[in-house]
Amino acid sequence: MNEFIIITDSCCDLSDEIAKELEIEVIPMIATIEGKDYYNYLDEREIKNDEFYQMMRDGKKAVTTMIVEGRYEEYFEKYLEEGKDILSISFSSALSGSYNASVTAANELKEKYPNQIILCADSLCASMGQGLLVTYCAKMKKDGKNINEIYQWIEENKTKVDHLFTVGDLNFLRRGGRLSFMMAILGTVLRVKPLLHVSLEGKLVQTGKTKGRRHSIDAIVQKMLETIENPENQLFYISHGDCIDDANYMKEQIHEYFPNNEIIIHYIGPVIGSHSGPDTLAVFFLGNDRTKEKE
Repeated sequence: MNEFIIITDSCCDLSDEIAKELEIEVIPMIATIEGKDYYNYLDEREIKNDEFYQMMRDGKKAVTTMIVEGRYEEYFEKYLEEGKDILSISFSSALSGSYNASVTAANELKEKYPNQIILCADSLCASMGQGLLVTYCAKMKKDGKNINEIYQWIEENKTKVDHLFTVGDLNFLRRGGRLSFMMAILGTVLRVKPLLHVSLEGKLVQTGKTKGRRHSIDAIVQKMLETIENPENQLFYISHGDCIDDANYMKEQIHEYFPNNEIIIHYIGPVIGSHSGPDTLAVFFLGNDRTKEKE
């Protein structure tokens, strides 16, 4: 069986160091701010994460662009020419058209490279939830699992990646169609903070609400305690929209319950951040928060 490469997109919100350590190829998506395109490279070569969030706080508007078929073909073919197989893991298809573009690109290239494997997985995840899924896959690769075994694991386990989060400014979710206008207005006036997760279908869904920032963080940690499964040796990711103090507070609360688990904090990058806004805070782990929807 051929050597293979894991490819994902920058919505994974992993640090550049982790992506390099795990030998993950990351395709940058694009955030356009005031008419200027910024490629969301993990090493922040075009825009620093803190600079991006200052732009958002200054009222600048951002839009994002999915990865189109041609860019997938470019990235895929680079490795196919080297004789490698491809495992592509994309941002949730419920939030972007990138996964469908990856499938179209793969189908085009299979005719040219009939003896190589190109597998495209819809992560049904976002931000460091996608990053967590990709991390587990990369570690399985290092442990000697083959491309088909890892793809099968993704399909069986991707909805076990739980995303629990809250946001700072409800109007970012309203503009993205994730929250109603009335809910955003009431939430802003009453200081109500929504509690959200990613559903089985990979969509953003509100699951509750609290009043006040610290209460929302405490509620997320309690929800995590209720839904986590087999926490031993799990890796926890926390992503934040330029609110490191809140992220550290969340880490401290989680650490009280799981003192032996590794907890990694990183920024929400400009592409996800364009839709979630400053002060978004999220935790990602393996549990049953999403799969309980089947019950």
